[in-house]
Amino acid sequence: MVAAVIFDLDGVIVDSESAWGEIRERFTKENGGRWKPGAVREMQGMSSVEWSRYMRDELDVPLQPNVISERVADEVGALYAEHLPLLLGAVEAVHRLDQEWPLAVASSANRHLIELVVRLAGLNRAFGAIVSSEEVERGKPAPDVYEEAARRLDVDPAACAAVEDSTNGLRSAHAAGMAVIAVPNRDFPPAEEAIELADLVLDSLQDLTVERVRDLRGD
Repeated sequence: MVAAVIFDLDGVIVDSESAWGEIRERFTKENGGRWKPGAVREMQGMSSVEWSRYMRDELDVPLQPNVISERVADEVGALYAEHLPLLLGAVEAVHRLDQEWPLAVASSANRHLIELVVRLAGLNRAFGAIVSSEEVERGKPAPDVYEEAARRLDVDPAACAAVEDSTNGLRSAHAAGMAVIAVPNRDFPPAEEAIELADLVLDSLQDLTVERVRDLRGD
């Protein structure tokens, strides 16, 4: 029986993976670092602490990680404030499921950005908990952020369903013991072996219905 549903943010509710990639690449080059192919994929799922260290150590950005994280996140936030790129059907799917289960967000984004997206999308009342990977020890693909979201909802992780789009996100939710719903990112498709971890694969959140979630655990 599904007792709660936990959503990823980037690539699930908001179409932001390309924006994060473009901003990080520009920031790296403008600050004397060296961008490399594959950096976007390598940073997917990392917490703000992890990806800012990656930009310093692997991309040679000559700034402290906390400065990198703050300045990159500020640019992403400014972009959201100008135009929030919500994914088709995301808000409606959240509202559908909110009528049946407690919901949470478990995201690798900086916490203030998660809160900004939730507020701009008008979803403040839908989520009973919001957890950023910067609040736990390890980012995705470790299960920490999903386990913490379940804890804050006071629900066993094994009784939760998770909605994810990326390789590391799918692995994270699966490692937490949750029923995994994959909505594969079209710009950065997850690895086939990660998709195989999913209990349900959907083309978009328009297909995420109460009935399909119930069927995951035979409700």
